[in-house]
Amino acid sequence: MPAGFAAIDFGTSNSAIALPAGDDAVRLVELETGHATMPTAVFYRVDETHAEPERLFGRAAIAAYVDGQDGRLMRSMKSILGSPLAEQSTDVGGGRSVRYRDVIAGYLRHLKRRAEAAAGHALERVVLGRPVFFVDGEPERDALAQATLEAAAREVGFREVLFQYEPIAAALDHERSATREQLVLVADIGGGTSDFSVVRVGPARRGRADRRDDILANHGVHLAGTDFDRHLELAAILPLLGYRSFGPAGRGAPPREVPSSVYFDLATWHLINTVYTPARVAELRRMKSWYADEVQHRRLLTVLTERLGHALAALAEQAKIEVATVGTAQIRLDAVERGLASTLGEAQAAAAIEAELARIVAAAQQTVRAAGVAAERIDLLYFTGGSTGLGALVERIGAGFARAERVRGDRFASVAQGLGLHARAVYSV
Repeated sequence: MPAGFAAIDFGTSNSAIALPAGDDAVRLVELETGHATMPTAVFYRVDETHAEPERLFGRAAIAAYVDGQDGRLMRSMKSILGSPLAEQSTDVGGGRSVRYRDVIAGYLRHLKRRAEAAAGHALERVVLGRPVFFVDGEPERDALAQATLEAAAREVGFREVLFQYEPIAAALDHERSATREQLVLVADIGGGTSDFSVVRVGPARRGRADRRDDILANHGVHLAGTDFDRHLELAAILPLLGYRSFGPAGRGAPPREVPSSVYFDLATWHLINTVYTPARVAELRRMKSWYADEVQHRRLLTVLTERLGHALAALAEQAKIEVATVGTAQIRLDAVERGLASTLGEAQAAAAIEAELARIVAAAQQTVRAAGVAAERIDLLYFTGGSTGLGALVERIGAGFARAERVRGDRFASVAQGLGLHARAVYSV
């Protein structure tokens, strides 16, 4: 086997790496102690004594932010690919700034070093996963997104860079255990995109380097877990801060709803910092009379002045995970107000993301139509990606393919393992 190659699943929420192992197998790299996946997160710690800000990655980055250390946490970096933001700079504290593209390159460099430490030698070739669409309905921006990611990979030392669709990779992972030929609809629903592919798999096809004839259709929408988090925060957390509340009744006039823009920005990861500007805070402070319940206004100002926006977003994400795991979540908001809490149940969560569920289900059905096959011909639904832990989502997709068997892959590692298998196939030729 040739040495020197790896496969990287650079995800919106989590990332993973696969390396070749013996007997045509692959193995996942332990990116953090006890973990083969790592949050796609970078924390730039403010430190006036160093010329360059110190960077922490993964769980260490999130822990530093939660602990209240001075600095800037960067997440969902993949979502800016294909947008003008990629070439723009952002403040990371201490009077320093960094390009978003360089944030991505720095994270990839960290992954590469972890992979090389595990492999015991340099890695110059890589297969990177990519969603079916980085950007919906805009081919030029989609191509730009892949080119930007490729440039970042080459910048950190990968000499050869290939791409494979993430849902195709998931199908390759499933194929390792397939005992007969099947027509599979792969649903890869992660943090930033919901991608679907109709793929023909089977023992006789396993290990072939060129699988283009087995891919009958791809389709996807730029909608997934981070969008769920946003709507769950709006549904379960931000009403306690005044979202969708009303002000006092005027003379002869009905009460008016409190403006919603600040709440939408608080629930959108890359816009949270915009609500902390002095002018914005001063404006919202002057709006106290707009609130019938002054306690809600006070809580909102606490979030703004204490810069708790990202912490609330993290609580919404954790609540989504708990609902997917145990059916309900208790959300403690003591950082905002001692004893403040909210509850999120499965039915409320499903209602909050109903519009997103409908679009995702429609994308699954459109993929099968594009493949030119009837729904009854789909033998198996293969679910992967962190957001497929939501039972309501799996049920809604599955309802359209009643005959198909349902298989859940490793939600966080199936794509990386499949990318590794693809890397073995192409780099072994």
